[in-house]
Amino acid sequence: MTDSPLFYQAGPALPEVSHADGVTLWDTAGKAYLDGCSGAIACNLGHGRLDIRSAMLDQLDRVAFTYRTQFESAPALALGRALVALTDRALQKVFFVSSGSEAVESALKLARQYFVATGETQRQRFVSLRPSYHGSTLGALGVTGYRPLEAPFAELTRASLKVPGPDFYRHADRDDGAHVDRVLAETRAAIEAAGPESIIAFVLEPVGGASTGARLLGERYLKGIRALCDEFGCLLILDEVLTGVGRTGAWFAYQHYGVTPDLLATAKGLGAGYYPVGALLARDDIVDEVMASGGFQHGHTYAGNPLACATGLAVIEAIRRERLLENTRARGEQLGAGLRALAERYAWVGQVRGLGLLWGVELVADPATREAFPAEQNRFAQLTALAREEGLLIYPRRTLDGVAGDHVLVTPPLTIRTDEVETLLERLGRAMARFDRALADEATVVSPQPMEARPS
Repeated sequence: MTDSPLFYQAGPALPEVSHADGVTLWDTAGKAYLDGCSGAIACNLGHGRLDIRSAMLDQLDRVAFTYRTQFESAPALALGRALVALTDRALQKVFFVSSGSEAVESALKLARQYFVATGETQRQRFVSLRPSYHGSTLGALGVTGYRPLEAPFAELTRASLKVPGPDFYRHADRDDGAHVDRVLAETRAAIEAAGPESIIAFVLEPVGGASTGARLLGERYLKGIRALCDEFGCLLILDEVLTGVGRTGAWFAYQHYGVTPDLLATAKGLGAGYYPVGALLARDDIVDEVMASGGFQHGHTYAGNPLACATGLAVIEAIRRERLLENTRARGEQLGAGLRALAERYAWVGQVRGLGLLWGVELVADPATREAFPAEQNRFAQLTALAREEGLLIYPRRTLDGVAGDHVLVTPPLTIRTDEVETLLERLGRAMARFDRALADEATVVSPQPMEARPS
């Protein structure tokens, strides 16, 4: 134990941060780190932005806090209109929150209340993927499929119906199309067995995040899920807490695939690490039914906070002004190509996958069988620690339901420049070379040979 009063997750002592600028952070010892994961895939504009600071200070000079039942505020109205516009008005209503977990909780509660308002109270279950991650509060945890996070609270949560999503790396089907069709058929069967009339909504990330290492689901699958929701009369909730507000090179990841949700949760990049702000977006007919039945029975103290909304509005304006969606796509192609080139050197890189500036690198013990490293070896943490020593921050997690598999996410700020991507790849390359040497050293360690039998 340290003498720090703080506790988070178990792990080694961490350096103390001193300051940051752009894509770089410095600790109090003077060591520099390239932020190759945008913190928790949140600091989408990098650090030390004077334009965001100015917008926040301007709002602080007016009013920092008002309560949503007492006042509207210009920043909240403006940010709400801006978010609606980012969906091309496919979603017309906005409810502000402070975090991704709150955004997902809000979506779950609005979806349930909609069916209560329309007389379908038998709809009491959600469907989600295993693995998946949708937040750490109890409601969001119920739709999360990541066993270490679920296990301590299993008796306290209302678990969703968990179904598998497509895995284009490990499947054994004839081809990717056949794989998607099989997964959709299994999903249909699971919903029919549970009773389609009991389902409130299907909850999923259009591109996987921390729980799967940027696993792509693809257009065929997402359109198939949209069709199942329409057929069974349930809603489609897309969790874009991580992927939203530019991370994939579009405002929202669903826009790559021609699929529109009924409700959408977003956070992280909306505040870009400068202030906690998230949002639930919904179709207006859903909201109208709920409001006509007595209002949305839900709320948070900081919902629609003027300072939070002023920050989010400044973030969106910066992305537009600096054409950061275009930069994300261009630098994403550069990063993806560089990661694939590194992967060519090492058999233990099973797959590199991603979109925009959301990339995952999966590590395997056997490239032929795609067998994961033994969980107790913690290879994802080992590579992350080596990268940190090389001055690079990456984001580690387990790929296979949180209990096995290893991957790291490489997700730098959307502002990253060409030369900074090159620096990122150089530092990651050095870390990977050291990781490879460590594996080789382990493999050369042989147990002592037994002594030859002495003649009698």
